[in-house]
Amino acid sequence: MTEESTRPRVDIAVVVPAFNEAESLPELVDRIDKAIDGMGRTWEVWIIDDGSTDDTFAVTEKLAAARPQVHGLSFGRNFGKAAALSAGFKAASATVVITMDADLQDDPAEIPRLLDTLDDGWDVVSGWKSTRRDPLEKRVMSRIFNAVVNRVSDLRLHDLNCGLKAYRQEVVKKLRIYGEHHRFIPVIAASYGYRVTEIPVQHHARRHGRSKYGFSRYLSG
Repeated sequence: MTEESTRPRVDIAVVVPAFNEAESLPELVDRIDKAIDGMGRTWEVWIIDDGSTDDTFAVTEKLAAARPQVHGLSFGRNFGKAAALSAGFKAASATVVITMDADLQDDPAEIPRLLDTLDDGWDVVSGWKSTRRDPLEKRVMSRIFNAVVNRVSDLRLHDLNCGLKAYRQEVVKKLRIYGEHHRFIPVIAASYGYRVTEIPVQHHARRHGRSKYGFSRYLSG
């Protein structure tokens, strides 16, 4: 491949795994557009439909028809978040890749702060939901998970499970994740020698549908 063909198409790519999130996607794309508008950077959004049984992909197609920055991929069945992220990482062509969940709990308004932190010399910036708007049992399981992982790794982060993260392009192109490995991306990146940090980010209560990740997913992780 030539140098021209491997050059990033845009400055920022936002990768959004989505499973039965048709109701949230229009507002999410609007808020991503608003967050990046005025920054003087080009951008794209990749919505990865992880085998949804609602209108997630139909909504994605409508959004793509209205905005050239929006792109979609659809799986024939539910493969899980790691597979969706991997597909998004492969499809994205950007200097910086942002990941966030599709349910509007992650706030696109945090994108400029994530980019500013990357510009400080970090390779991966992980969000930390310092005030988390989730049910008690989910918060407790997450704290246990984070404590165990921090104990057995050299990385110390408050919130490995936060979907809101920013990466330099070279990091996502090197990552190979599957199963429940998306929970360990900061640890994996640090093991490759990349510089990893975290910043507190806003977290909102879910407004549509219900969470797709329960007790069994934490045990798998």
